Amino acid sequence: MMEVLYRNKSATAAEVRAGMADPPSYSAVRATLRILEEKGVVRHDEKGGAYVYMPVVPRERARRSALKSLIETFFDGSAANAAAALLGNARAQFSAEELQRLSDLIEDAKQEGNPK
Repeated sequence: MMEVLYRNKSATAAEVRAGMADPPSYSAVRATLRILEEKGVVRHDEKGGAYVYMPVVPRERARRSALKSLIETFFDGSAANAAAALLGNARAQFSAEELQRLSDLIEDAKQEGNPK
């Protein structure tokens, strides 16, 4: 849902649902948007009787928060376990540039003495 809002800048619940690959029911979209609004992630304006939702949180901050939650939930809080899962995924295809970037990030972490 957030991806649709970031891509479109704003959208009604129906537009959010239409922009999703495998959307839940319309009522589920509305309920989730309401929860996201309660959490301060989105806000709405009323236009012509419809609620138009827009993201409040910058995309990069939302991305970091979602990734942190994913790592905590599925990888016991270990970024290394998450990275290993990505690298070990047979369907994951990495370009030479992406592999070099990962290698550089690992080397930087070693240089910084990252104790984790």
